[in-house]
Amino acid sequence: MPRRPRITLAGVPLHLIQRGNNRQACFFADEDYLTYLHWLGEYAAAAGCSIHAYALMTNHVHLLLTPHASESAGDLMKRLGQRYVQYVNRTYSRSGTLWEGRYRSCLTQEEDYVLSCYRYVELNPVRAGIVEHPKGYRWSSYRANAENAQYELISSHPVYFALGTDDTERQSAYRALFRHPLDPGIVDEIRAATNGNYALGSPMFHAQVAAALDRRVTPGRPGRPRNKAVAPNQVHSDGYERK
Repeated sequence: MPRRPRITLAGVPLHLIQRGNNRQACFFADEDYLTYLHWLGEYAAAAGCSIHAYALMTNHVHLLLTPHASESAGDLMKRLGQRYVQYVNRTYSRSGTLWEGRYRSCLTQEEDYVLSCYRYVELNPVRAGIVEHPKGYRWSSYRANAENAQYELISSHPVYFALGTDDTERQSAYRALFRHPLDPGIVDEIRAATNGNYALGSPMFHAQVAAALDRRVTPGRPGRPRNKAVAPNQVHSDGYERK
């Protein structure tokens, strides 16, 4: 069965996840995280992607980014993935694949879902039980977005920028978003869209993306397709009308 092409549009935010093969570790030491982040910044600039949020977990990676061209995200992940695999194999005297196939992703509606994806990404260490609050996790973008830590890698999305008139207001408003857990329904929605490579947003957003790409961008209905109804007075191959 052919693989479904990814859904991507220039200028539309994308949440993506890449897992280690068989959910095995892809980061083993602090130097690995630092190396990955360095190359993430380098290849994001080269491929034309703005990175808004990230969380590097032991066996997978979450990114929220905006591609400047339709192929930008794929270019970024191909270059970054290949170079990081070479680094890990050389550093730890191993061979073979590191990643579990292709990364998974979803286009994200700006108005209603971008900030939810920010929270989804940076709350990942909390959901995993590693820390009680995202500020306690070193390998995410939370401190850059919430506490004025200077991460050259991070570029604020316009929806984030609209949280306030200056950095102090924006960071205060952003921290307030983390006072309560992300709604479980939103968590499930983001997971389903990302794992299925669908659009994440309202029905109107789905329709706009489907029209732009000329393809379905939401899950199809389960089960076999229904037979088309026979129209009244339709003449069949035996020459008789069915009324």
